[in-house]
Amino acid sequence: MSISLDDYKELLENLEPESVALLQNVWPEAVKIFSPRGLDNYLKGASALNGLGRGRGLVDCWIDETPIVAKEIGEDIVGDLATTVLSLSSRTSGAVIELVLATAPTAAKRLGDAELFQNYLQFLNVLIAQAPRGVRPMLDKLDVLFGQLTLGGLRRWALWGAHAHRTDYEEQINYFSLSSKESLAVLQKERKGTLFVDVQRRINMYMRALWARDFFMKPTSGDFENREGYKPFIESYFIHLPDAYDNYGDVSATEVYRAAAAHTAAHLVETKQPISAESLNPMQMAVISVIEDARVEELSIRRFPGLRKTWASLHTATPDMNASMGDYLNRLARALLDPDYQDDDSWITEGKMLFAAAQDQLDSYQISWDIGVQLSHRFKDKQIPFNARTDIQTAPYRDDNRYFWEFEEFDFNKSLTAGYDEPKQLRKHVSVMELANVVEVESAGDDAQEICVMDTEFFPYEDMGISYNESEGKEPISPPYHYSEWDYQIQLERPDWATVQEKRAKMGDIQLIDEIATQYKREIARMKFLLDAMQPQGVRRIRKLEDGDEIDINAAIRSMIEMRMGMQPDPRIMMRSVRKIRDISVMVLLDLSESTNDKVAGQEFTVLDLTREATVLLANAIDKVGDPFAIHGFCSDGRHDVEYYRYKDFDQPYNEIPKAKLAGMTGQLSTRMGSAIRHAAHYLKLQKSAKKLMLVITDGEPADIDVRDPQYLRHDTKKAVEEAARSGVITFCMSLDPRADQYVSRIFGERNYMVVDHVERLPEKLPVLYAGLTR
Repeated sequence: MSISLDDYKELLENLEPESVALLQNVWPEAVKIFSPRGLDNYLKGASALNGLGRGRGLVDCWIDETPIVAKEIGEDIVGDLATTVLSLSSRTSGAVIELVLATAPTAAKRLGDAELFQNYLQFLNVLIAQAPRGVRPMLDKLDVLFGQLTLGGLRRWALWGAHAHRTDYEEQINYFSLSSKESLAVLQKERKGTLFVDVQRRINMYMRALWARDFFMKPTSGDFENREGYKPFIESYFIHLPDAYDNYGDVSATEVYRAAAAHTAAHLVETKQPISAESLNPMQMAVISVIEDARVEELSIRRFPGLRKTWASLHTATPDMNASMGDYLNRLARALLDPDYQDDDSWITEGKMLFAAAQDQLDSYQISWDIGVQLSHRFKDKQIPFNARTDIQTAPYRDDNRYFWEFEEFDFNKSLTAGYDEPKQLRKHVSVMELANVVEVESAGDDAQEICVMDTEFFPYEDMGISYNESEGKEPISPPYHYSEWDYQIQLERPDWATVQEKRAKMGDIQLIDEIATQYKREIARMKFLLDAMQPQGVRRIRKLEDGDEIDINAAIRSMIEMRMGMQPDPRIMMRSVRKIRDISVMVLLDLSESTNDKVAGQEFTVLDLTREATVLLANAIDKVGDPFAIHGFCSDGRHDVEYYRYKDFDQPYNEIPKAKLAGMTGQLSTRMGSAIRHAAHYLKLQKSAKKLMLVITDGEPADIDVRDPQYLRHDTKKAVEEAARSGVITFCMSLDPRADQYVSRIFGERNYMVVDHVERLPEKLPVLYAGLTR
């Protein structure tokens, strides 16, 4: 059954209209992520935050960021996040709470596990109590910190600074903003070699290539209190690996991860039944664990011989290690795996002989039980005590073997389907007859397991000119796009800070576009000759080349004359034929903020009217040349809602539909330009043209309702332009603001802008400008 936002009116009645509008934008995506219980917690959290009276920004941040957190680590964490945020409200400012929510997706992505995220929230509670001035600068640097530290490392780094600068607030801020030398020194001390989140994708692909199936892995923070870390383990058929590994001697941390993942996967694949622990003492279980590890590894090596080298390189036991039973267990583990390892101890030799004799029986776990019991009985002759806490295997990739000692009922089929609990929605493209024969479930909604899709609109039998789409359908909403923003004050990007929402452009009266074409008939005729000259001219000859495809006869004759006259001849006597073609894609990006509704001084028309006229003339010009082009527009209502409209796409012909959309164009809200440029560059980068041009038409500087510092969005827009340039996109700005000279050159560059002092001349200037930029 479809879940409607109207079902939660009681929770939303006190929210600001802008927050409700934002919630409506993210609702389709939230329905896909949350269960009904999760949606209830999500909306209750928004209502509770609104009741704090800390401003709309806090509520909007919750609405925008919480679904991302739930998508990363599960919806059960939403309740803990809401509880933490509400508890912080009495101890810190609304700006800090908003920053906690804004950085929550970063923490969720880097930690990758709900339990670790809970530990992170507990850590924030402790830090706010001990170093309240350090929380904001630390959250500003969270992406950098999590890129180098585990959760335990972050905790130790932060608490060191909190204790060292408990009363010196200025030094506290310097420490947590990574501005002091001691902060960087402690950071380097706590830094781990390789983080799990940085190699998880590669390890997943490695495991899939080996076993031809997926294994689900989670990080575990063993070093939350110390630097040693947990051993790998398997629980509920999920593989848990330490959230960081250091290099092990000459073996890289990535190889240690591969070895640990392959070993735990071997347990999942080769263990068909659990080993009974009844009547066994801890020493017997320890020896059986060594044999069982060797059994599953030997079976895996039969399939993939290269695994022996991977695992053997991480065993460092030697024959002179004989102080404890743990030493003997590690020597036995190495002897059973590495055929080149020599050990003359009688107990080790007996273990190798028993294991070699059982090579044909390794498919059954019983052989591990039998050999383990026999060896543990013989070990008593050495008179060495056993300590279950310290006598353990030291190879870093070996797990703690809790998986096959589980006493609950073992389900091998469940181990194969772990992680696939939620069925995925299936969308089928069908014909008219297939759709007519499908049994429709009237109660099904957006969360239906199967949805049928037709390539064209579907009309009822009694054709009245109105399709089912128009009479009963809902306007599709694209998923939100998250982009980083550049904060010039801290000189760092705020990850996933702004959210772009693509909206469907409304249709207008196409007669308005025809009237514009009639009004500027003279300009269009004059431009025709200019554009004809821009058409590709076919093959051109480039002369005066030293290295070319053929001899230029005229140049060769001149050189011979110069030689006869005793002069130095010109060696450039070759020429080359080059085919000249236009290979360019153009994006026209329109600023559709509220200020475009202002009337031009001394005129009856608005800035938006002039922008529409100029865009129509430019579209006719580009369409005449034949270049692929797109026309998009944007406005914004805070960082959580940058509205983006696609009036014409690159692969769409310039016909009645784009013209009707341009006729329905309206101006509203604010101008968050950096995010819009990043989104437009995303579409431009998909084009295969050699040259890519983005033409931005705006009537003012970047600004938004949630930004007080006028320099913030200017610097972010400049950064977006630089990012686009690195991707091969040339950005040019045509500004209608007479004061734009003060800032536009710093944003777009000295040669990449034009200020139109007389706005009424925009329609005639824009096509001529395009001709100059694409010549």
